[in-house]
This record gives sequence, structure tokens and C-alpha cells, in this order.
Amino acid sequence: MWKLCFFECIYKIANNMKYSFLLLIVFVTVELAAQSKYTIGEKHQIESKILGQERVVYVHLPKGYEHSETAYPVLYILDGQWHFTNGVAIQESLRTPDALPQMIVVGIVDKNPERRTLLGSQREKFLAHLEKELIPFIDAQFKTTNDRVLFGWEAGAYFSSHVLLHDTQLFNAAILSNGGYVSAEEVEHFSGADLTEDRYMYIANSKKDIYYVSSSDGLAERLNELSPKHLKWKYELFNDEVHESLAYLALYHGLKYYYHNFNSLVFSSIDSYNELGGMDYIKEYYNARGKRFGLPLEPDNSVKNSLIWLAWNRNNYEYFHMFMTEFSDVLSTQRYASAYWQNRLGQFYLKHKNYESAIGFFETGIEKYPDASRMASMYFGLGMAWAGKGDKKQAKKNIKMAIALAEKTGEAALSEYQEQLKSM
Repeated sequence: MWKLCFFECIYKIANNMKYSFLLLIVFVTVELAAQSKYTIGEKHQIESKILGQERVVYVHLPKGYEHSETAYPVLYILDGQWHFTNGVAIQESLRTPDALPQMIVVGIVDKNPERRTLLGSQREKFLAHLEKELIPFIDAQFKTTNDRVLFGWEAGAYFSSHVLLHDTQLFNAAILSNGGYVSAEEVEHFSGADLTEDRYMYIANSKKDIYYVSSSDGLAERLNELSPKHLKWKYELFNDEVHESLAYLALYHGLKYYYHNFNSLVFSSIDSYNELGGMDYIKEYYNARGKRFGLPLEPDNSVKNSLIWLAWNRNNYEYFHMFMTEFSDVLSTQRYASAYWQNRLGQFYLKHKNYESAIGFFETGIEKYPDASRMASMYFGLGMAWAGKGDKKQAKKNIKMAIALAEKTGEAALSEYQEQLKSM
């Protein structure tokens, strides 16, 4: 409304051509200023009858949410006045690769000093607020799944550890930074729960957090001793951090731990591929991944491409050819639809004396992807492959083509092509 009034005033001032340019400058400047604001969440106020107060939460929605039919998991962050931006930053920065699923991020504002009371002595009331007021509000307002993760730092960590074991249906995972505690009775209660899926607890601290690290150590010792059923847990120390600085790392590593099998597989070496179980491991991983997240049960193109590249990069012909054969379907995707890739694959097969395969890739590159910068190289490779098969006529024919093209483009490899032709 204010912009409409503003521009009406400007229009009256600029009611002749003399001021038309000024009007344009003002319009563009105001519009750019209005568009320059970047917000990461929307503020919501909820009247809590259970707590007898008005509560504030911030909600961040994934990119494309408005046009998507997808329902999203929800990350609930205690002390959202401090850590909400952490959750959003992690979401926004991990789109490539997709290490984590897109999530709705909810930052729960807990003001000092009452946050310690709500998360401590009044934790049952606060838990009732989450269960009966906040989570139903979020589920009603937004497209959510039942996959919920709770993050808590310091006092929030003690609360989160209690919630996960106390109310086994409310959250699938709890991430604890700088604190946490469970009693033997809570572990016994949790172990007796009727769960069809495991729950996850991630605990992080630092030896430099002299105030709370003993609690984290004690929690890990108790979980190790009692081995609660249905609970997968992990404890990590980040000893370069202090009490105030650990929350971001804890949240990131906790989400990675919970969503450990969401990302596409990446192998650092052929040895690691074999040590993990090779092709059987890949199939089992993607089958479990697909069932958990509603994704395809078959290996995705990412792992196929990375293994082909890995074997090529390590000059391991045995595994290169095996992956090329096993994942032959990926070769028809857009990634390989170029002279660059056809030449690259052809040259590798030529290097390892699989002349038939080399000829196939060179001929495809020449016919389908006539890239002037690679044509000479492909013709020369094709000629050398025919030479390897003992067909000198075809070899000379293609090398001559390579020389003619190299002369036009002034390629540095021209002399190599000419010397090869002379030697035949």
C-alpha cells in the first residue's frame, strides 16, 4: 500500500516529460530495495494453553515447496533464537550433492532465563506442548511426514535425550550438543516399546566444554552398558570446539548420522569397493535406501558414473570394463552424449588393447557428436584401433582423415599423426 501512495506522489511531481527519467530511476531503486531483503523463515505465534503463554516459532520451507506435492520431514530446533539459522544454513548449503533430504526447519524460541525451567523442571509440560500443540500445528499448516528430528543444545540436549526415550512415537532422532542424560528406568522403558523402526541418538561434545562434557561421557557410558533395543547411537568429540561453538557441527554431523544412507554411494578406491562387499553391497544399500526414503530400489546413475570414473582414473582396466558392462544403461544418458566422453572412453579401451570397444566409441563420437576440437583425435584413435586389429587399410584411411583435420585446426598432435602414418 505504501508503495502505491509513494508512486502516486512521484507521478504528480513528474507530470511532464522533463521528469520521466527521474520517475524511472526512483521506481527501479525502490523496487530493488524491496527485493533485496532475504528472509530464511516465517514467524508464527502460537497461543499455548498448556504453558499459559504465547509461543514463537520460525519456519523455513524447502525451495520449490509451493509447487511440490511432496511431504517433508521436519527438523525441530530448540533454542531457535540461536540455532535456527544453523539448521537453515545446513539445508541450503547441501543441495549438491544431496547429502540430506529437504526438510522443513522449525526454530522454537526459548527465552532466557525461563528456557532452563521449561527444558528442565517443567519438561513434562513442555513436552505436552510439543506433542499436543506445536507438532499438530506444524502438521496442519504444512506438508509433513512423520519423520521428525529434534535438536537440543546444553539444556535442550538434556530435554531431547529424555524426550526420545520417554515418548517413543514423537521423534525418530535426537541430536544432542553439549549435554544429555538418561536414567536406567528410561532405557528400560524405551527398550520395551513396540517399535517397528530404530530410533537414533547422536551425541557431541568437546573436552574443552568443562561444564558439560562429563554428562555426555556419562550418557555414552550408560548407553554402552545397557545397550537399549531399537536405539542406534553415536558419540563424537570435537576437541577444537568450546561450549558455545559446537552446536553447528553437532547439528550437521547429527543429521548426517541419522540420514547415513540417504546420499548416493561414493567410493574412495577400488579396494574400499571390494572391502565393503562390491556389487552385492551396492544392491543391498540401494534396496534399504529406497525402502526407507521412498526412492528407487536400484543403484542410481551417480554411483555408476563415479565407479566408472574411479576405475578410469586409477587406470584399472579390469574394473573399468566390468563397470562399463554392469552399468551399460548409464552410457545412454545425457552425461555421455558428447564427443568428449566418446573419445575419452574410446582412448581408454585403445590404451588397453580392447580394439573392438574402442572402435565402437570412436565411430559413435564421429557420427553423432562431430565436435571439431576432438574430431582429429577420434579419427586417429579409430585408425590406431584398426591397426591393432590388423586392418592397415582402414588404419591409414582414418589416420589420413586425422591429419587433414589437424592441419585445418593447427593441432599440436599433427606431427605425431604424420609420423604414425609414415611408419605403416
